[in-house]
Amino acid sequence: MQRTEHARSVPYTPLPIEPARRYCLRLREEMERTGFLDDDGKRRFPSSPLFEPYGGRMFGMLVCTDDQGNERVLKAFSGQYLGAWEIPGWVPPVPDVPAYEAIVGRNDASIHELSERLKELDASRAEGGLRREAAGDDRGLRERRRMLTQESQRDVFALYSFCCYDGASRTFSDMAGEDLSYHRPLWRFPSGTGDCCAPKLLHQAFSHRLHPVSMAEFYFGAPNRSGTKTGGSFYPPCEERCHPLLRHMLGLDILYCDDHVAVVNKPSGLLSVPGRGEEKQDSVETRFRTLFPTCIRQPAVHRLDMDTSGLLILARDADSHRNLNIQFMNGIVAKEYVALLEGIVPVREGIVELPFRLDVGDRPRQIYDERFGKKGTTLWERLSVETLPSGRTVTRVRFIPHTGRTHQLRVHSAHEKGLGHPVVGDRLYGTPAEGDRLALHASKVTFRHPATGDIMTFDCPPEF
Repeated sequence: MQRTEHARSVPYTPLPIEPARRYCLRLREEMERTGFLDDDGKRRFPSSPLFEPYGGRMFGMLVCTDDQGNERVLKAFSGQYLGAWEIPGWVPPVPDVPAYEAIVGRNDASIHELSERLKELDASRAEGGLRREAAGDDRGLRERRRMLTQESQRDVFALYSFCCYDGASRTFSDMAGEDLSYHRPLWRFPSGTGDCCAPKLLHQAFSHRLHPVSMAEFYFGAPNRSGTKTGGSFYPPCEERCHPLLRHMLGLDILYCDDHVAVVNKPSGLLSVPGRGEEKQDSVETRFRTLFPTCIRQPAVHRLDMDTSGLLILARDADSHRNLNIQFMNGIVAKEYVALLEGIVPVREGIVELPFRLDVGDRPRQIYDERFGKKGTTLWERLSVETLPSGRTVTRVRFIPHTGRTHQLRVHSAHEKGLGHPVVGDRLYGTPAEGDRLALHASKVTFRHPATGDIMTFDCPPEF
């Protein structure tokens, strides 16, 4: 069965929207009233071009606090405006502008010349006059233009260094190296990555030791060419350009966050909560508290094993934490996992019920024990049988746990009284090949919002 990308039931909301949304409404009203974007009164940047066909663009605002608790409000526009990168009162772009323009200008004339020559060849082809040798010239010109474009893009991306939640700066190369889904040449990142409102706003905030409180973006002007954006409407940061950056700039892949609750897509290899010792302090909780200093000390409502990736719920206040804990105890929270199991699971679906307990002599390993073990129950379904690039055959399965025991899915997969097929990459219950990660991912969670009572569902497919 071929996997497909699933749309999340809740829009991508890496930071709370309010009160930034209210500031956006004021900004929109101000631009409509004055007809300009300038803050210095010189009136060099009118807003009227935004209402020409396909002329609209995204604007965003980030509400922050400084170390003394004072509110600071930042605003940004996407890309350039009327050929300018910087407008008084708006956050500047991430790269150095003169260096950027020097790189672009270095190859622009040659790329333009090649494009004009290719237009001439295309016109000749349309008239039936393109000779065989000219066809070879056509291919050579296109390859030369492609290489020059890639060279410019690569050098431009080298100028971008994003200040992140922890005060460290990270480049595109740093982010590509950390994220397995982005092992690709830098020049193949979408053009304009890093120039949208969200990364500009966060870079400015973190560069000045400000703490983000809320962020919102709206589209202003004539609808875009594809018709996907209309004037006055609010939109989340884009998935293609912004999401891969924000997960690094914020230190976490925050899929949703408001004043009460957050949902994070935890990467494999990161602890859910800090452990004992300095080397085990880096975790979802510690990164989240760094980002939101006023958060409660222990925001994680549940845990995922360090090697397991996927959806993790955090509460920002004590009442929300208590409410969500009760939901877990009462079975209101529904979770699903996706895993790759070694070999071929012959049966299509079933239920596993096994009693197991901690092996006190080999922590944190769990062992089957009919007498002293506590029963764990897992519903499972075979999704597909697949072949890995290494040639190994594996089975993709969906797990729906009815209990929440430690290592439950890993034990139920590996034990002979369960499925008898360990999870790929399981260091405790299997025999992983070199370089394997644990192929277990918390892919779906449904719960009631602790403040509003609304049912919230998040669906996040694995990267494996």
